[in-house]
Amino acid sequence: MSEVTQLLASIKGGDPTAAEQLLPIVYEELRRIAAYKMTGEAAGHTLQPTALVHEAWLRLGADEQPDWQSRAHFFGAAAEAMRRILIERARQRIAAKRGAGAERVDLDEIEIPSPAADDDQLLALNEALEKFAALDPRKAELVKLRYFVGLNFDETATALGIAVPTAKQWWAYARAWLAVEMRGTNVP
Repeated sequence: MSEVTQLLASIKGGDPTAAEQLLPIVYEELRRIAAYKMTGEAAGHTLQPTALVHEAWLRLGADEQPDWQSRAHFFGAAAEAMRRILIERARQRIAAKRGAGAERVDLDEIEIPSPAADDDQLLALNEALEKFAALDPRKAELVKLRYFVGLNFDETATALGIAVPTAKQWWAYARAWLAVEMRGTNVP
């Protein structure tokens, strides 16, 4: 049993110090996941991988960790928290880009930066992924682990308790389904 799994079991058993011991152990892996997620962000974004890890940790409960069933459960929840943070930030940037709460100013007086198409694509992917999750939650979880967390096929298969060839088949199917769904939302 890995140290992470043992600490998660201790948290579940009510050990008040286990959550404090968990963060230093999982921090580097969470930071690696966050750094991977940040590679898809538009240029000029202000969120750094460290900040993403810290915000995700807070959303996971910080020192008041819930009952995690396993290491995979914990990292799956961390991936979901990071995905939601990035989606929220994309929505905020799009709202700001579209003038949410902005004062009307003559365009001749300001320079307008080019819009980041990545935010629109990220939101379209999120909508498609939510539809896909309603149809096939396990394959949607595979997409989250591969796309948002950056796990390879071996890590993803282990986390989901499936064989690597099955993970590859699910990935091919999910990518095709999402591509068709996203094309329907007129995202290039």
